[in-house]
Amino acid sequence: MSSIIRSAGLRGFRAVVEQYDGDAEALAARHHVPPEALDGDDVLVSDVAVARLLEGAARELPCPDLGLRMSEHQDIGILGPLAVAVQNSPTVGAALECASQFLFLHSPVLRVAVVADPEGRPGEVGIRYGSATGPPPRQATDAILAFSHRMMRFLVGGPYGLHSVHLSHTPKAPAARYTEVFGAEVRFDQPASLLRVPRSLLDRPLAEVDDTLRELALGYLRTHFPEPGRVVAPQVRAAVERVLGTSPVRIDTVAGLLGVHPRTLQRRLATEGASFEALLDDVRRETALRLLRHSDLPLQQVAGLVGLSEQSALTRCVRRWCGATPRDVRARTQGHTGAGRSEVNAVPESADR
Repeated sequence: MSSIIRSAGLRGFRAVVEQYDGDAEALAARHHVPPEALDGDDVLVSDVAVARLLEGAARELPCPDLGLRMSEHQDIGILGPLAVAVQNSPTVGAALECASQFLFLHSPVLRVAVVADPEGRPGEVGIRYGSATGPPPRQATDAILAFSHRMMRFLVGGPYGLHSVHLSHTPKAPAARYTEVFGAEVRFDQPASLLRVPRSLLDRPLAEVDDTLRELALGYLRTHFPEPGRVVAPQVRAAVERVLGTSPVRIDTVAGLLGVHPRTLQRRLATEGASFEALLDDVRRETALRLLRHSDLPLQQVAGLVGLSEQSALTRCVRRWCGATPRDVRARTQGHTGAGRSEVNAVPESADR
C-alpha cells in the first residue's frame, strides 16, 4: 500500500537527469509523478510512484548512482518546518530525537532511530534509517542515507566520527563511488541501512543554537501537526491559507496545488477524520477574526479577504463561529485591550486543527 509523502525528496532529480540529457518530465509522467513535484517541496506524491521513478530513471539514463547524486542537491531545508527545530536542538541526540518525532511530516513511513551497534562494539551505535513497510528500494535508500550523512556534517560543522556505513542492498554503482560519498567504509547486503558512529556523538552540543527559535518551531509543529496520522490535512490547510482571498477556494484548486486528484484528496482527508469544507471554514474563521480584532479594514474588505462575496455572508459566519456580529467582535476586542480575554476571544478551537 502506498503512502503520500512530500516531494522534497525529489529535489535534485531534474538536475541529475538533465546532466545525462534525459527528459525529467517525461520520466515523471511515465511513472505517474506530477511534473510540479520536480520543482516544489510540498507537492503530495505517492512514495511507490517516487520509488519507481528513481529506479526507472537510474536504469534508463543509465545512472546507477542516481540517489547519491540527488543527495548532493539536498540540504536540511527539505525537512520543511522540522529543519528549524532540528538544527536548533541542544545536542546531536536531541536533534535525532526531534527528527524521529516529526519525520512523519516528510514521510509517514520513514523512520530514524538510534540502535545498538550491529558490530557489537562498545562505545558505538547505529543511526538507522528505513521504512515502516520494509527497506526502501535501492535508489531511495542511497538518497536517504547520503542526505542523512550530509545533514550530520551540517549539524556538527564537519566530520562527525563516522566509522562505517551499512546498506541493505547490493549496489549497482561501483563500491568506490559509495566510499567517495561517505568518506568511510561501506558494507552492502546488511540487515539494515545505518551510519555507525561513536556513542559520544549523541551528547555533542550543536553550535549557534537559538533556544527561543527551537521552542517556537516545536510549538508550531505540535499545534499544526499534532498526530502522525494527519499528514494531508495540514498540507490542505497551508494551501487554503495561500489562496484564500486571492481566488475562489475550491477543492479542485487546492488539489491541483498539491498534485493530486480532487477525489483522491477528499478520500485521504476522510481517512484522517477531516474534510475540505471543515478545513476551509477553520482557516476562514481564524483569518476573519484576526482581521476583525487587529485591523480597521472595512467589513466588506474583510469579507473579500476570506473569500466571501458579501458582507452579509461574513456576518452569518461570524454569528455561527462566536455568537456575535463582526462589529461586536471588533468593538469588544478593542474594549478589552489589556483587560484580559473577552467572551468573544474565547472561541473554541476547531476539531480540524
